[in-house]
Amino acid sequence: MTVKHHLTDDLLMAYSAGDLPEAVNLIVATHISLCDECRAALGSYDAVGGAVLDTCDTVEMSTSSLSSVLDLIHSQDSVEAGAKIVAPEPDRVLPAPLADYVGGSLENVRWRSAGMGVKQALIPTSEDATARLLYIPAGTAIPDHGHHGLELTLVLKGAFQDEGGYFGRGDIEVASEDLNHTPVADISEDCICLAVTDAPLKFKGLVPRIAQPFLGI
Repeated sequence: MTVKHHLTDDLLMAYSAGDLPEAVNLIVATHISLCDECRAALGSYDAVGGAVLDTCDTVEMSTSSLSSVLDLIHSQDSVEAGAKIVAPEPDRVLPAPLADYVGGSLENVRWRSAGMGVKQALIPTSEDATARLLYIPAGTAIPDHGHHGLELTLVLKGAFQDEGGYFGRGDIEVASEDLNHTPVADISEDCICLAVTDAPLKFKGLVPRIAQPFLGI
């Protein structure tokens, strides 16, 4: 797999600094798990952040800080004595960061129809941005739309093409307010994407605008 479309430096720096909404964190982490180039870039930003921390003044902590943290770790990691832990089989479509959010695999995703054969599944995250899985049948077009904010679309299976180029597995499209596009799934295979938005989309057609409140897009 060769990833051709990557995250912006601004997104990688914000992810490293912990400044992104949960839904955006999710799609960035999922892309990084598939993209060697962005993973290496993130490592560089993390190193810079660590160097900055080394120059900061230290702050004295309370004597109970360490014991409090250890107690929290033990309470979360404790398992019944003698219980056998079996690691789930990795999903071939969903990378680990995303699989953890949907219960392990695509079989656990609760799809809802969005019309024209397209299906979506909302992923619970904090309210400052929205994450959803999209299933787009081969050759199907998503209605022409623009953006009131940021839209990130990561391909997990298949591919799609729009005004920004051709996007296959691992590719991520970063769409801002200046992009209007009509994504079309490649005819060769159904397309599954992870999409994150921090504001409603701007649809041109009447029918998508009517359906928009019901679909949460």
